[in-house]
Amino acid sequence: MRKLGQHFLKNKSALQLIAGSLDLTPGDVVIEIGPGHGELTEFLISSPVSRIVLIEKDERLSRLLIEKFQGDARITVIAGDALNILRGVANVQGFSPHGYKVIGNIPYYITGHLFRILGELDPKPEQCSFTIQKEVAERVCASAPHMNRLAASVQLWARAKIIATLPAGDFSPPPKVSSAIIALTTTEPARPNDENYYIAVRALFAQPRKTLSNNLAGATHEKGDVVAKKLSMAGINPSGRPQNLSVKDILVIAESFFDKT
Repeated sequence: MRKLGQHFLKNKSALQLIAGSLDLTPGDVVIEIGPGHGELTEFLISSPVSRIVLIEKDERLSRLLIEKFQGDARITVIAGDALNILRGVANVQGFSPHGYKVIGNIPYYITGHLFRILGELDPKPEQCSFTIQKEVAERVCASAPHMNRLAASVQLWARAKIIATLPAGDFSPPPKVSSAIIALTTTEPARPNDENYYIAVRALFAQPRKTLSNNLAGATHEKGDVVAKKLSMAGINPSGRPQNLSVKDILVIAESFFDKT
């Protein structure tokens, strides 16, 4: 399993904390990514959910999970890559478009990709709770003056909060980095310009040390003085840096510079 980047969480208190961080109610569907031996699953089965979908990439472990939970009709085990399966989440057995939630002790190397996919899902999960690298969790939760590309991308659709940090000894084998439990609560307001927003994020954070005016001039091929004037009219300092922006600021920039409608 080391080849899949998985570090199994063995601290039962931490497992209970992760499971408890989701507001699970009757009728919910929970999708667990990388359940491994089912350590976290055992804390989920005591909840009132209607379906638990386990997505495990390792075929040996998926067979173990089928055998372990064969007496619980609510549990469905899918062997495969969660990143690919989530893209077709509406086709997952037991899926409900209302009230589904995602949880898991995530292999660190897929974290960024996972967040991108979650941001593209329609409908999105109501809540997510993940164990990820602490440094990445801190980046996701950052705000001005520490805004970054990952935080800007995730916070468009979710409120992010670190629930707890976990030492390496809570895992087997222990990772070389610290870990954190992060909770995401989907806000998903109706925004017709999401694509423009992500274009703006890429442009603004392409070179974080440059000014907003310079980054946008390079991305839009507009003259610097034109860009500066547009930013000023929108109430944004052209000489500011991307890390000082809020999600609201980026939405304004997306509409001002990248909305072609």
